[in-house]
Amino acid sequence: MKPWNWINYNTPALSPPPSTIGSFLFWALSGCFPLLTLSGLIAIITGIFEVSAVLILGALIDTALQSSPENPLGEEIWLFTAGLIFFLVLRPIIFGGFSFMQTVMVSPNVFNLVLSRIHRWTLGHSIEFFDNDFAGRIAQKEMQTARAVTDVVVELLFTVLLALASVVGACLLLTSVNIYLAFALGLWLVFYLLLIRYFMPKIRKRSLKKAGARALVTGQIVDTVTNIKTVKLFAHDKHEDRAALLAMEGFRDRSIDYGLIAAWFRFCLNTLAGILPVVMVGGSLWFWNTGNVTAGDIAAAGAISLRLSQMTGWVSYTLMALYANLGEIEDGIKTLSPPHDLKDSPIAKKLKISGGGIVFDQVCFAYGRNVNGVENVSIQIAPKEKIGLVGASGAGKSTLVSLLLRLYDTESGSVFIDNHDVKKVTQASIRRQIGMVTQETALFNRSARENIAYGQYRASNADIIHAAKKAEAHDFILQLQDHKGRKGYDAHLGEQGVKLSGGQRQRIALARAILKNAPILVLDEATSALDSEVEASIQSALAKVMKGKTVLAIAHRLSTLSTMDRIIVMDKGCIIEEGTHKSLLAKKGLYFRYWQRQSGGFIGTPAASKLELKTYQGRFV
Repeated sequence: MKPWNWINYNTPALSPPPSTIGSFLFWALSGCFPLLTLSGLIAIITGIFEVSAVLILGALIDTALQSSPENPLGEEIWLFTAGLIFFLVLRPIIFGGFSFMQTVMVSPNVFNLVLSRIHRWTLGHSIEFFDNDFAGRIAQKEMQTARAVTDVVVELLFTVLLALASVVGACLLLTSVNIYLAFALGLWLVFYLLLIRYFMPKIRKRSLKKAGARALVTGQIVDTVTNIKTVKLFAHDKHEDRAALLAMEGFRDRSIDYGLIAAWFRFCLNTLAGILPVVMVGGSLWFWNTGNVTAGDIAAAGAISLRLSQMTGWVSYTLMALYANLGEIEDGIKTLSPPHDLKDSPIAKKLKISGGGIVFDQVCFAYGRNVNGVENVSIQIAPKEKIGLVGASGAGKSTLVSLLLRLYDTESGSVFIDNHDVKKVTQASIRRQIGMVTQETALFNRSARENIAYGQYRASNADIIHAAKKAEAHDFILQLQDHKGRKGYDAHLGEQGVKLSGGQRQRIALARAILKNAPILVLDEATSALDSEVEASIQSALAKVMKGKTVLAIAHRLSTLSTMDRIIVMDKGCIIEEGTHKSLLAKKGLYFRYWQRQSGGFIGTPAASKLELKTYQGRFV
């Protein structure tokens, strides 16, 4: 196994993410601690080598001063040889290994490990979680948190631990040179730590606010770009510009707050860092005059003080970044780590469908409100029965479909598939058994082939083409070409299939559902974006696809439901009528009124004449 594969970034977390930062870091990094421990040891060894270089340099200077011009190497040829080996062989190897561990072993693997765990947890949230936030903001939080955790690990291991080893080694070295110089260094370190303790919590707090403001900017911009066609159609460029500028203003204010505290910290830090070389070199010269230190000791103390002074700035900026990253992690935890509100039961099993019967038993659900949902709805759908759902917007039709797919849990009552309570089987197994085509077709910015194959990843190319032909999509797919020159089934469709017409998008979605070949089929305005000619051919294809399946079809175009076994009419979350197309027309109730309005043109228009109604009905009845 190659060393950079020691961390398996696909390893799943064994528990939900905690809400406290320490526990969250342990959760995110579990599984890679052996490698991190090895990295820490290499960082400590590197820090010790850093100090050892100064010690060897001082010894070489003292030896050189004691030698004569005639014999410059004197009796200490072994010391010069050891110095050459140290600087030309050992030091490059150690620092090379140090760099390899940081850039190859740790950083790429930790980032992917953390991101995969955060993303996997985020995918497990319910639809409501995503409905309540910006898609761009959620994606930003995932990337931000994974990057911040990675930076914290790298900074702790390869900066803080290295510096700590260097400081401890420097103190021990100075103790052997002069106890007073070591005491002065220790006193300076106390002031340095007090400075860190004062500023870092403030930096962390302001960084958290800055991260939140930046995520709002990202969310606003992504939301605008995602809906750019709507922005253009309503000529609201200036409105969106003002909204973005308002979010940017908040980010700017938080950035200035962060910048002010950072500037003060750097000023105090540079002042303190400048004191160290003065004290150490000045003290060394004083003790040299008294004969207590050698010239080599002066060189060593000077080199140590300059190195620690530089390292102080480096480490402090790293600590500032570290605390800023901790703030970003805290911000990410608030967004991403809440517990899932729609969970599988610990004893949930996979749903196995034998017939495909569906039962809604006194189901109530109102999205946590008092309006827009369903109330005490009971429906029994026999295996392979075709049911049409009719009603005005907000009547509860789509709510029933969402409850069937267990995108939400009922507030009371139960939903059964083949006598299995959907709360007692896994969510994934439910959705694998249900094919669905919606009015708002969701397509990925991937190839036409990949979008259709989303219904069945193991499908062959021949199966994909066969499904596309059934959905009347094959001919237009062959004419596709994207901006990179990819053609036909390899052409990418753009975000949400933006490069296709509404009818083309729905035919891709139909092909996907046909390929999935699930025992239960849900059609939510599946042909609403199609013209009459294409719809006629699609209806013929759907009739073949629906054979042997349980079908639940929602449609405002009532003609598409006239061949259903049964039609259920809903109003304000309740079932008002049910029966066949003919029987409902005969009742002259709500369904009849809908039919009258549609036969006159659209729902909501005055009813047509009796002759027009009779002629229109004759086409479908």
